[in-house]
Amino acid sequence: MIRKFVGAVAAALTLMAGLWLMIAPFALGTQPENADWTDPTTSEFFTGLGIAVVGLIGVAAFAAAIHEELVVRGLVAVRQKQAEPEPEPVAAAPQASSAELASLLAPLVEALREDLNTAGRGGGEHRQNGKAALVGVEDNR
Repeated sequence: MIRKFVGAVAAALTLMAGLWLMIAPFALGTQPENADWTDPTTSEFFTGLGIAVVGLIGVAAFAAAIHEELVVRGLVAVRQKQAEPEPEPVAAAPQASSAELASLLAPLVEALREDLNTAGRGGGEHRQNGKAALVGVEDNR
């Protein structure tokens, strides 16, 4: 297990060294600004890119090996992918007949009719359509 950790650290250091080689010409000023890349810059950049890719592959491989070792030792539980159960189709609500709808809406209609009748008897607080302007009603209050 220690060897795998050492390998992972070495691979991470390799990755960082490759990244440093890629940015060193620009960070140290050996590449002139606003100019085409010089031959040393190109060489260092692509060498660093290759080393960084090898380091990244090494980090991934050692991380996978460490994970496998932890699973074998029982320190990490492997999650099984569970197939999601298919949702059961919801039965459509039975369609209400027009008679049932009429009986359900009758109290609402009666309440609205009563409200309109009390407003029309000169309650003064409610405006009837076309009878008085809203501004005029506000002035009367």
